[in-house]
Amino acid sequence: MAGLTLSSVPAFAQTTPISTDTLKEVTKTLSSDAYEGRAPGTPGEEKTLAYLADRFAKAGLKPGNNGSWFQDVPLVELTAKNVSPLVFTGAGAPQSLRYGPDMVVASYRVAPRIDVKDSDVVFVGYGINAPEKGWNDYAGVDVKGKTVVILVNDPDYESATLEGPFNGRAMTYYGRWTYKFEEAARQGAAAAIIVHDTVPAAYGWNVVQSSWTGPQQVADAANGHMDQSAAIGWIQLDAAKALFAGAGQDFAKLAAAAKVKGFKAVPLTGVKASVGFDVGVRKHASKNVIGILPGTKAPNEYLLYSAHWDHLGRCEAAPDGDDICNGAIDNASGTAALVALAEANAKAGPTARSQVFLAVTAEESGLLGSAYYGDHPVYPLNRTVGGINMDALSLAGPSRNVVVIGKGKSELDAYLNRALAAQGRRADPDPMPQNGYYYRSDHFSFAKHGVPMLYVDSGDDLVKGGVAAGKAAAEDYTKNRYHGPKDEYDPNWDWSGVVQDLTLFYQIGRELGNSTAWPNWVPGDEFRAIRDKSRAGR
Repeated sequence: MAGLTLSSVPAFAQTTPISTDTLKEVTKTLSSDAYEGRAPGTPGEEKTLAYLADRFAKAGLKPGNNGSWFQDVPLVELTAKNVSPLVFTGAGAPQSLRYGPDMVVASYRVAPRIDVKDSDVVFVGYGINAPEKGWNDYAGVDVKGKTVVILVNDPDYESATLEGPFNGRAMTYYGRWTYKFEEAARQGAAAAIIVHDTVPAAYGWNVVQSSWTGPQQVADAANGHMDQSAAIGWIQLDAAKALFAGAGQDFAKLAAAAKVKGFKAVPLTGVKASVGFDVGVRKHASKNVIGILPGTKAPNEYLLYSAHWDHLGRCEAAPDGDDICNGAIDNASGTAALVALAEANAKAGPTARSQVFLAVTAEESGLLGSAYYGDHPVYPLNRTVGGINMDALSLAGPSRNVVVIGKGKSELDAYLNRALAAQGRRADPDPMPQNGYYYRSDHFSFAKHGVPMLYVDSGDDLVKGGVAAGKAAAEDYTKNRYHGPKDEYDPNWDWSGVVQDLTLFYQIGRELGNSTAWPNWVPGDEFRAIRDKSRAGR
């Protein structure tokens, strides 16, 4: 524990069952160049699957899917090729946006060619249709066959509090880009373009560019997703401002108007959008990796640990030519945590309930692996007591706190609080709820089916440097490594903070695994009714 005296580290860290050597070895291996960024459907996936099955077996787990380590997840890989510029004509000087630097474009449709030609353009504000809130940005406008331009996040994301029509600063699902493309498709839009803005998006253009170029994964579907918009993508903020100015509109004024209930969509009169590209189509079955430690007294009740094994594969090259997005922190670290927790639990002996260790695929493509498990569970979700999801663990060192994404949503918080008390630490709410992390990792796929899930981020109040140091470390990762080629393994990392957190997860798993309790979502939570219904049908 570099830089710390033994007396400054909580006593639990000296006796933890979590193996730092395992964390280092698994993270280093999975994020090495030999694994090519672990993109689904690549040789990197094949190596990852073989390695994880071997590590799960050596940890003491049993194959978790009827004698197999794997669950097939039917996917389609779509690769945009020969992408034309996104061209806007008809008002002012024609605007031609380059693929990559100025815009990114893709499609969910399983089709060899996508063309959007001379499509009318409509600004639809935040692109939200929320009847329960009396909010509909599409009211009074027909966008069938048209191109919609959409703002990212929610209308009230700049609020200083959590009060507002869309929970103030806390992003709702309406603020996520996934929702905005889903709603545009329901409205019949031919193309849906989100305006990138770093603050409400919570990441820079470099993240959009690396994530949206190259092969993209979608779930296989009988209709080939032909009910989706033909083209979906993003444009740079300055490009949007120029587009609106060319149409005689003030982008800033319209963006401000879109924050107010009753906003009416604004056609960019005379403006037409065109874009086209070929699509390489390849169907394949990616895989979730499943191991189980069978329970002793209630083997048909399950506790779930989850993490995603995939990353972006090869991506936009860094200035030094490195084009492998290794994903060391995101999420080789969380996958390594699965292995370390499996080892610790197997060594301690099974709990009364079975413990399931699930490494899912295609999280980076929209939580596809966990969504598939949620729709096709190997173990019944109404008999899954709860779980813990691990994604992008912090290597900034030990902390005085943890950050709970979705704090106060379920009774699992009580289990976390008891484990934290043993460490002399505290649970804090998400300091950046506007970033919508609750909807950006695999726990969401299980929560939608009613399973209470903990998603706990490493603390931001560091033992060395406090909150300022924690904030600086997070900002450095987001700016310089997140979804880029420099998210690489560092042999000098301090793993003591990770061990802190995994000790919590271990203790929670042991308590819940040996309990007969069934923690639920708190009354009034969005997932409570789903859980109550599923448990009633048990």
